[in-house]
Amino acid sequence: MSGRHTSRAASPRARRSELATPASSERMCEKAAASGADLVFLDLEDACAPVAKEGARHIAVDALTRLDWGRTVRAVRINGIETPWCHGDVIEVVTGAREALDVLIVPKARSARDVWWVDVLLTQLEATLGLRKRIALEVLIEESEGLANVAEIARASDRLEAVIFGAGDLSASQRARVDGNFDPISEYPGDFWHVARFQVVTAARAAGIDAIDAPYPAYDDPDGYRRSATHASLLGFDGKWAIHPSQIPIAHEVFSPTDAEIADARSSIEAYRRSESEGVGAIGRDGRLVDAAHMRLAENTLHKAELARAERGSAAPTTIAPATPAPTSPGAGGTGPGDDEGGA
Repeated sequence: MSGRHTSRAASPRARRSELATPASSERMCEKAAASGADLVFLDLEDACAPVAKEGARHIAVDALTRLDWGRTVRAVRINGIETPWCHGDVIEVVTGAREALDVLIVPKARSARDVWWVDVLLTQLEATLGLRKRIALEVLIEESEGLANVAEIARASDRLEAVIFGAGDLSASQRARVDGNFDPISEYPGDFWHVARFQVVTAARAAGIDAIDAPYPAYDDPDGYRRSATHASLLGFDGKWAIHPSQIPIAHEVFSPTDAEIADARSSIEAYRRSESEGVGAIGRDGRLVDAAHMRLAENTLHKAELARAERGSAAPTTIAPATPAPTSPGAGGTGPGDDEGGA
């Protein structure tokens, strides 16, 4: 299936925060629409009991088409393709929501064929319904087989805009001994999830799509969420799932460049341009070597800043003509907490 991959056609989207919301709750859907998250997904999978799944489709369609979502990307997480609900999820949600749906999230992908199956169904639906806008995909890497095949999965469809690291189900798939926050129950040398995260972000970068980090279930621990988000950001992830609205501003702060980082990136590019025009390929700046590799890092910073600025509704440019090509992309399992927990 990887031979079908081409660069995604959609404009890059900010994905600093992706808020999980039970599709079965009208009230929580309404709160999610006003949350300010970069992306909200209405969850038909883990957040819905089996008896509620089919009815939740209608609630999701109503929320997508009736509520004012502003600049938030509207998504739905369908049930896995091995379940009896997946086909109906895709058919009913796409038919009902039409252009009000931006993204479908495919859980528990084990191979590229899983993504291909949803892609083919969407292609047929879009043609039948005469949709003007192409629906994008995100895919969850939360099974051992999926992690082993993540590079192939990330290139399975030109609809794919992001791969998501799902620590919860992956813990079970790996038979890992973890607590409710997916941390090891005993002392472990180093970052327990480093290898898996690195595999996911590497596959995303090779495919030219985004990488999104797993949820942090302890929603009353903002410092822990910030720490987890920071670790993911340092590895190159573009954003993180949120299971509570209080986690959204933290994600936006962590995954957005600071003013100092933006200023330094601009200054580095300007200095390098001047030197380049004189035939010099590397310069010294503030006691450090600056060469073409540093220009790629600077462009990454400005690219992320531009996406964040766009989400705030500002049209002011943040980039300078690049010395090297701009990045091809900007840049889990979880559910929103229940009503008694103040969730989305």
